[in-house]
Amino acid sequence: MAALFRGSRNVLLRWNKHVEFAFVSTRSMASKTPVGFVGLGNMGSPMAKNLLMNGYPVIATDVFPESCKELQDLGAQVVDSPAEVAEKADRILTMLPSSPNVIEVYTGPNGILKKVKKGTLLIDSSTIDPAVSREMAVAAEKMGAVFMDAPVSGGVGAASMARLTFMVGGVEEEYNAAQELLTCMGANVVYCGQVGNGQAAKICNNMLLAIGMIGTAETMNLGIRILVWLKTLRPTLRHPSLWVPSPTRSSESCAPAATLTRTSHPSSNSYVRRKDSEWRSTVDCDVTIHAHSCIHAHTPVPLIPLCSGESKAMPSGTDLRSN
Repeated sequence: MAALFRGSRNVLLRWNKHVEFAFVSTRSMASKTPVGFVGLGNMGSPMAKNLLMNGYPVIATDVFPESCKELQDLGAQVVDSPAEVAEKADRILTMLPSSPNVIEVYTGPNGILKKVKKGTLLIDSSTIDPAVSREMAVAAEKMGAVFMDAPVSGGVGAASMARLTFMVGGVEEEYNAAQELLTCMGANVVYCGQVGNGQAAKICNNMLLAIGMIGTAETMNLGIRILVWLKTLRPTLRHPSLWVPSPTRSSESCAPAATLTRTSHPSSNSYVRRKDSEWRSTVDCDVTIHAHSCIHAHTPVPLIPLCSGESKAMPSGTDLRSN
């Protein structure tokens, strides 16, 4: 009888949660205009859900139709292409895997800029080359639209809890309009200046994480080889001392030792493909962006080539250790 009661209670709680979501969404939808969302992957899907939760009607699309089903069940309108999103919404967010994807979604045959309306606000939260963000801004301006880059930090967990940090680049006069939407999905929204500056800030953020992961991996490797148990070593890494900085994602949510903290870590899943992305490919993509930016800025970064075992991530003949 007790088990039956617990089962009934769980069903009731799930039903109440769904009703609450529907109530919050419909209560304020009438006063809010639709928001377009392109890219419903590991990050985009929870971000779009948070817009719905805050009462914004969402018009969404993804290259993988199956990615749209959950959002559609929650009340989003699903369409077939980015161009169709642009026809129906004058505020559009994109969250895509790479620079080529962003170029295709904005300027391709079925891209946003084929149908974009004048005055539309375009916000791209992908992590891409700053130069591509600037190119998209120029292309959008020609169509009478405004493009802003707003990459994020925090990962899937923060996206689900609306705790992301947004680094925004673009016209300052449009920042408040962008902030209205971004605060529905994040806890921190930082204005970084002109278009491309948000990407520049994100590159530096990712660069620090990647370099920190090298140190963490080598530290844990040494610990294993001198027979220190990782579960014993980890608490010593979590408490800062005079020489050791406070713990970062490299020793916690991105720990390189399998099952050390959470089974959702890339290391606990043999770095295999998850949905529409792959951790190793993401790292290589970031390293490539870092490399191109450092070359353009004539800045030596000797540790960056060590962040990837893939030599193809480095431009041919490039030595990032010196100018």
